[in-house]
Amino acid sequence: MSLQYQSGFGNEFATEAVANTLPIGQNSPQVVAHGLYAEQLSGTAFTAPRTQNKRTWTYRIKPSVVHKPFALIQQSNVRSNPYSSVPISPNQLRWSPLPEPTKPTTFVDGMVTYGGNGDVSTQSGVAVHLFEANASMTNAVFYNADGEMLIVPHKGSAVFETEMGRLEVAVGEIIVIPRGIKFRVTLQSSNFGGYVLENFGQSFRLPDLGPIGANGLANPRDFLAPVAWYEQVNESTNIIAKFQGNLWTSETDHSPLNVVAWHGNYYPYKYDLHRFMTINTVSFDHPDPSIFTVLTAPSELHGTANADFVIFPARWMVAENTFRPPWFHKNFMTEFMGLVYGQYDAKADGFNPGGASLHNCMSGHGPDATTFEKASTVELKPEYLSKTLAFMFETRFVIQPTDFAMNQAPLQQNYFECWQPLSDNFKQ
Repeated sequence: MSLQYQSGFGNEFATEAVANTLPIGQNSPQVVAHGLYAEQLSGTAFTAPRTQNKRTWTYRIKPSVVHKPFALIQQSNVRSNPYSSVPISPNQLRWSPLPEPTKPTTFVDGMVTYGGNGDVSTQSGVAVHLFEANASMTNAVFYNADGEMLIVPHKGSAVFETEMGRLEVAVGEIIVIPRGIKFRVTLQSSNFGGYVLENFGQSFRLPDLGPIGANGLANPRDFLAPVAWYEQVNESTNIIAKFQGNLWTSETDHSPLNVVAWHGNYYPYKYDLHRFMTINTVSFDHPDPSIFTVLTAPSELHGTANADFVIFPARWMVAENTFRPPWFHKNFMTEFMGLVYGQYDAKADGFNPGGASLHNCMSGHGPDATTFEKASTVELKPEYLSKTLAFMFETRFVIQPTDFAMNQAPLQQNYFECWQPLSDNFKQ
């Protein structure tokens, strides 16, 4: 499928699927062109500073208020706080990939929560979900009022049909859907699986580059937003909403994906992770993973993110007289890792595409014994790590695993054993 996009991160865009729809000189005319309705979508407080204010004006066939009352959906594996009824342990956790569904399962149906932190009611913290889908959403749309969703596919491809337009996303790309924007997921492959970071705090933005200078990491021009697209379908449509941790359902008599034109800076966007410009050492030691940050969601504490999205892509490993993989470490920040494809350079086995690991605050972790032995004896020459893409959801709060993650998901009970062969080599 060939779709049109607009490039730039955080740009103010104006786009229309029907000519002469957008008003000139004012946002909300008394009578909108073509008999449409004007509706503003505000992603921040009205009085947020201009540099941080997010809003988009939409001109749509029917306004969003046209729907029947919502009813609570029972028996869902999607959660928000409190996340767990089991004690939170300091143990390192790792999961094998979720099994593919055996019955028709959409993106929403196949989403399960592995853990989270903070509080949706105070707009702080995150939730981590995984999903496996084998069916497109039909006569249904979804929106999340609790937080924006950063989606990382590890399998297949899909078109996200949103109120602002369509975005096709495949393995190696990400898509970010801001809170409140309705969308439908139409599969382009037999199976579609991946990871979701739900951010309850301030919206994602590009990190400051500091001493790096003007260039590097993710470039704004490589982020793509949709152009206006709409459908005029007058038939029953199910609206699924995530609100205060629960899923709710409502019915309307038309497709909510009916925005004919829009202008503003609040919209979904995609990014090809292969366009990330890595910054790495060419001397010694191991830089912190913050040099691989694609997007960050700041908190009220300067320098401490509510959430970071970090990737470990194909790259050159060039260093002198130093240990190449990540050293053993304990962190203030909590790390939830996933693997899109290939092999992660700090793990010899057990960490597979579609799998995940969780290393909570101050829980020791690092290369397994096999990797440590190899990295300690290998000839130190420039090495290109090819065909690999791992990532990390990093957050300032401890991630509380859900009951599903601890008792139903494919948790590897023997994960700790990968470090046990590390021996006492101390000599005086």
